[in-house]
Amino acid sequence: MKVLIIEDERPAGQKLIRVLKEIDSKIEVIDVLRSVEQAINWFAKNPNPELIFMDIQLEDGLCFDIFENCRIDIPIIFTTAYDEYALKAFKVNSVDYLLKPINRKELKSAIDKFTIIHQSPTDYSKLETVIKQLQPQQKERFLIKIGEHYKSIPSSTIHCFYINERCTFLFTDFAKSYPLDYSLDKIEQLVNSKLFFRINRDFIINFYAIRDMIIHSSSRLKIILSGWTEKEEMIVSRERVADFKKWIDR
Repeated sequence: MKVLIIEDERPAGQKLIRVLKEIDSKIEVIDVLRSVEQAINWFAKNPNPELIFMDIQLEDGLCFDIFENCRIDIPIIFTTAYDEYALKAFKVNSVDYLLKPINRKELKSAIDKFTIIHQSPTDYSKLETVIKQLQPQQKERFLIKIGEHYKSIPSSTIHCFYINERCTFLFTDFAKSYPLDYSLDKIEQLVNSKLFFRINRDFIINFYAIRDMIIHSSSRLKIILSGWTEKEEMIVSRERVADFKKWIDR
């Protein structure tokens, strides 16, 4: 992997080169630049590297001046002592934003992130692993307590989750309700979004439990759920109707 370092402090540049070699001996540092002007001239005359390590404050100004004079589509790992530029950095191809003194573990993590995202776009198994680690695990069943007993309820048999008097309940396909120790917000993250949809603040419903959908006042929808006999109506809130229709029609 060919990398370019843009760093105005010589000791910091030398340390970065050393740590990069320790992390991966195949990394080749093709040049070290110390100023905005140097960088602009370099990009005008040289082929692009695969990755750039860039400090924020250089000898003659901020590194962002480089982007105003050059078109740079190369992934960048920022290495800086200043955290106030993070938001601006992530608008210009940033892979990561590391604060000095650079931590070896964080540097390796940033390189791994670059490798997965930019060097192996077709390695879907790695990408899928990363995505799964970032996403909450979908629950296939919920454990409920009935007196002195516990019972596991498969998610597919749950017709809806709902709130009643500030408590959360699930309602099953055999018309029984059981309390849960989860908030509705948490349940929304845990269940399969293809199967469940949150129609308002108080209800998450199962697609296969819908018996009827009726046009309600103010462009809303009333849902009739199989087995539901409680007095509270299930109304799709106005702001969720459009998304609900897309969910139903997918």
